[in-house]
Amino acid sequence: MELHQLEYFVAVAEELSFTRGAQRVHVVQSAVSAAITKLEREFGVPLFERSRRRVTLTDGGVALLREARATLAAAQGARDAVAEVRGGLRGTVSMGTMFSTGPIDLAQVLGRFHAAHPDVVVQARQAAEGTAAHLAGLRDGVLDLAVISLTGPPPAGIVGWPVASERLLLVCPPGGRFAGRDGVALEEVADEPFIDFPAGWGTRAVADRAFAAVGLQRTVRFEMTLFKTAADMVRNGLGVVFMPESSAADFPDLPRLAVPAAPLTWTIYLAVADGRRLSAAARALLADLTDAAGPAAARAYLEVTS
Repeated sequence: MELHQLEYFVAVAEELSFTRGAQRVHVVQSAVSAAITKLEREFGVPLFERSRRRVTLTDGGVALLREARATLAAAQGARDAVAEVRGGLRGTVSMGTMFSTGPIDLAQVLGRFHAAHPDVVVQARQAAEGTAAHLAGLRDGVLDLAVISLTGPPPAGIVGWPVASERLLLVCPPGGRFAGRDGVALEEVADEPFIDFPAGWGTRAVADRAFAAVGLQRTVRFEMTLFKTAADMVRNGLGVVFMPESSAADFPDLPRLAVPAAPLTWTIYLAVADGRRLSAAARALLADLTDAAGPAAARAYLEVTS
């Protein structure tokens, strides 16, 4: 078994396509097919179910995928360690991030990181499923680190530390029943039609928990993945939406109300998979992100990593 065979296998497994997998690793499809056939002979089990329309992993393929990712990560870690001794960071860091990172200027952090470490490639990924998708990516080894939102301690298999928090504000239509007010009670808005973000998003989880805590139910009529789209729908009278304060500030024409008595705090975490050895490049990016969030985030980072 050779590392390139595992690399080809992971590419096909993640793309669920031999064609896209070959494109991803920049080799001809016949070479990818031959490498995977050799793996199947070595293990004595098929790794993929192939049909004219789709490619799926077999049970053997599922079992191999996690180990293959870990093996490739360890090999990259060895390369990074040698490169660090030689001077300068190299390699690739895969990072999951939310559509909004609140007060953390992610683009600025990544710009400074690139200037300091030009030989490191940062692959930043967003997901329509939000935090839920990034947690799965960390566990499966697809992501090295992630910027996520949690409503409580990190789940099993994840190490995380808070780096920022904001209150959620209720964004309302202009001229609506709450226009001209600074605040509102949760009970007053329970019967409003809501525009919200998909299940799995941190802001959605915060809002759902707040209503559940007081025994209220609400109706979510629309699910969006862009703050601008949600704001446009509010502007046209289709409902109300909870947004982090920094995101709500982007739409000054819309009334923004606090809900002071409700637990509507959105907390941003940096997270990694528990027990996974990170490359020097990933550790450097984590440190930069933590530093950008301020002293409290740095203390939280030290608490979970010391």
